[in-house]
Amino acid sequence: MKNGNLPKVAYFCMEFGLNENFNIYSGGLGILAGDILKAAKDEGYPIVGVGILWRQGYTKQVIDENGRPCDCYPEYVYDFLKDTNVTVKVKIRGRDVAAKVWLCDCFENNPLYLLDTNIPGNPDRLITGQLYGWFDEERVAQEMILGIGGVRALKKLGIDVDIYHFNDSHPILAGIELIRERMEQGMPFEKAWEETRKQIVFTTHTPVEAGNEVHSFELLEYMGAFNGLTGEQMARIGGKPFSMTVAGLRLSKKANAVSQLHGQTAKRMWKGVDNSSEIIAITNGVHNGTWQDRRIADGYNGSNLWELHMQAKREMIEEIYKRNGIRLKEDVLTIGFARRFAPYKRSNLIFTDRKMIEPVLKEGKLQLIFSGKAHPNDLTGKKIVEELYKMTKLYPESVVFLQNYDMKIGKMLTRGCDVWLNNPIRPMEASGTSGMKAAMNGVLNLSILDGWWPEFCIHGVNGWQIGDGYEGEDCDINDAKSLYKVLFEEVMPTYYENRKKWLEMMRESIRMSTENFSARRMLRDYYSLMYEPEVSDLAAAAKE
Repeated sequence: MKNGNLPKVAYFCMEFGLNENFNIYSGGLGILAGDILKAAKDEGYPIVGVGILWRQGYTKQVIDENGRPCDCYPEYVYDFLKDTNVTVKVKIRGRDVAAKVWLCDCFENNPLYLLDTNIPGNPDRLITGQLYGWFDEERVAQEMILGIGGVRALKKLGIDVDIYHFNDSHPILAGIELIRERMEQGMPFEKAWEETRKQIVFTTHTPVEAGNEVHSFELLEYMGAFNGLTGEQMARIGGKPFSMTVAGLRLSKKANAVSQLHGQTAKRMWKGVDNSSEIIAITNGVHNGTWQDRRIADGYNGSNLWELHMQAKREMIEEIYKRNGIRLKEDVLTIGFARRFAPYKRSNLIFTDRKMIEPVLKEGKLQLIFSGKAHPNDLTGKKIVEELYKMTKLYPESVVFLQNYDMKIGKMLTRGCDVWLNNPIRPMEASGTSGMKAAMNGVLNLSILDGWWPEFCIHGVNGWQIGDGYEGEDCDINDAKSLYKVLFEEVMPTYYENRKKWLEMMRESIRMSTENFSARRMLRDYYSLMYEPEVSDLAAAAKE
């Protein structure tokens, strides 16, 4: 698709996952942003990314001899970035902080502009040090660099923007900057806000109210985040205390949730927000070229699908042996679980009843591979990592934990495992894109009916569901029982006794997911449902 008449979009995000060797991402939010820039490059969409060059990344998380996660922050050097010779300034804590702008366009992606405060002589040069590191003051400073600095960078680069897309709430101070600009030109606040909304769309991700970012007014004022607006004006936008998500809803003309189920959840969560934008549902997608094994994409309809899958499985087994010194068996059912180790994702649910799961592990009928990072400040998540590491010692030939989860491990597991396990507490998984990557490689999903999975799950045809969508307080017990029942009565018998059906399910999984859950489909939806209507409104307003 090559269309010069499409609206120009600036896609703001705190993180971008483009390559495992470019450590400016933490998890699904960043991978989504990176996939969007890659799909935009493939399809010719006029989208540019705006983010931060995190010099120390998210965290390099390794496991010590006691099984405890340890966080370290190397200083990364990226020689492949291009110097734009542009620097912007943002006043933070009363001091001008400079941010240099770098360009990344070397991973088959549309241009990504990254702000960097690591400049000699700069006050607070480590603002762009650690992604999601430190505490509230640093977070607000980072969001000021991204939002306020990002808008100023686009202006200095001479990039005209039709639509500003805020991926999650971190960039919303860009909206405050756009209002300030209009007010500086003589426009009253109400009119400036109204005109700014016509240019902004907003993606909300977190389906738990407590997980949405809130800042105190005192902190925002001290940091300089009011950026020329009054406290009363800021309160009208984000409330008091200041909710970043509420601000996103009130600064945008349209907002989207990231799956159909999440759309229902988000509308319930934010129905009390007056002057909110409409929330629609656009289900996430992933970049086929990055996540789908080319052998599978080209050959899944042929007679050798099993051999193609086994090639990927053998490669995974070999890589695990190199990393962990453990050689898994290629003829044993292998289940993968890799994602952020947030407690609601219940990484250890399969070990709820050890008496149930232990026999098949000891008998060599089942292999489990885990990988993931807990947030450096999430002590509960780190405890789960520790518990899973202990399982690798109890079942050394059947349970593996791959430390320091990254894109490389994600690709390997979503191609080489037989089954992809996903068991969050419903409805707390907004989307869950790892399952999409697995599905388009013929790795069958075994999943709670949460996120994207309810939209195309046909139990026993393209994967399996765990439970019936139950959301009660005792869901852990209910879901664990269902997991064991489906695993022992359907998944394992099919794998070991009915290869014909397993292959049919693999093909159906690939057919179901390859286009429906692709980033190119998602971008088509963004343009038709979010971007182009906004530009039509702008054009109509200009004629009035």
